[in-house]
Amino acid sequence: MKTKSMGYVHKKNTWLVLILSLCFTASAFSQSDKSKAKNVIFLIGDGMGVAQIYAGLTANQGTLNLERCPHVGFSKTQSSDDYITDSAAGATAFSIGKKTYNGAIGVDSAGIPCETILESAEKKGLATGLVATSSITHATPAAFIAHQAKRSMEQEIAADFLKTDIDVFIGGGLRYFTQRADGRNLLTELKAKGYMIADSTYDLTKCKNGRLAALMASDYLPRVSQGRGSFLPVATQTAIQLLNLKSKGFFLMVEGSQIDWGGHTNETSYVTSEMIDFDKAIGIALDFARTDRHTLVIITADHETGGMAITGGDMTHGKVEASFVTKSHTGDMVPVFAFGPGAEAFSGIYENTAIYEKMMNALGLKVLK
Repeated sequence: MKTKSMGYVHKKNTWLVLILSLCFTASAFSQSDKSKAKNVIFLIGDGMGVAQIYAGLTANQGTLNLERCPHVGFSKTQSSDDYITDSAAGATAFSIGKKTYNGAIGVDSAGIPCETILESAEKKGLATGLVATSSITHATPAAFIAHQAKRSMEQEIAADFLKTDIDVFIGGGLRYFTQRADGRNLLTELKAKGYMIADSTYDLTKCKNGRLAALMASDYLPRVSQGRGSFLPVATQTAIQLLNLKSKGFFLMVEGSQIDWGGHTNETSYVTSEMIDFDKAIGIALDFARTDRHTLVIITADHETGGMAITGGDMTHGKVEASFVTKSHTGDMVPVFAFGPGAEAFSGIYENTAIYEKMMNALGLKVLK
């Protein structure tokens, strides 16, 4: 005999099944939705290891935007010819997905040029951009756009910019475009290709559309503590706004170049000020991704510099005490942080070349072998 109580239980179970079904469907949709990204913002803190991050967090009185990333992994950094990588080989591993020799720019270990993720994105019709606090022809940004045997070939690297359809590049390095042994003025050639040209006198916030070549210093920009101001977060914001005008999506690489330089000089304050400045650019990227919901943000380093160890500190007053074991790079694994669709793929421990594959997969681009 069916009682009122049994009917209630039946209805309750029916509702439970329906709710679980809806939750499963929503979860499945959420998981599939997370696998693809329209945009990728790839931020590289040159020389940024765990100690540099925690030093920056301490100096910033206990918090960084970096903490907003829900997925964290570690990258193995060795180059093809050395246990200790340099920035050129480290960035090239990110850009082409292959280990190469120290000093190589966009070429494999045999010196053969390989298509970079930036070039693959351009072929698919995505907008592309590079931002750095070094010269834009320096090792890390160069590895995404150029193909040269040596990182020191900065005039040749500058000429490689004219061989691409990059939409935005912002950094230093003006002299490699204008004071050249071959007599070319690459700024004139960039203007002829439709670029707006900007220098150190230009307010980046005024650029609202079009292609932009902003060379804001003859070589590299000054330290943030010596007058660079808000260049990096403003340049990041400008690049995102310009690239986002393209409906098919974009790929942007942003480098906090001088965290590395603080490690090379063993200056704790140099490291922390550059780390906090880089984190402001990270905040710009994460704010955009949170609103946009179709943007994958990845933050990592090419290597650690200095063998930095935190020996004391005070979160309340932002005081950091540290020591260093070298003025060169180390072989430490470096952390990888990710936020947005496809971020879960960056958990775990893997080779630096895997970051290329994960970014290519997130954008739906064919991984080149």
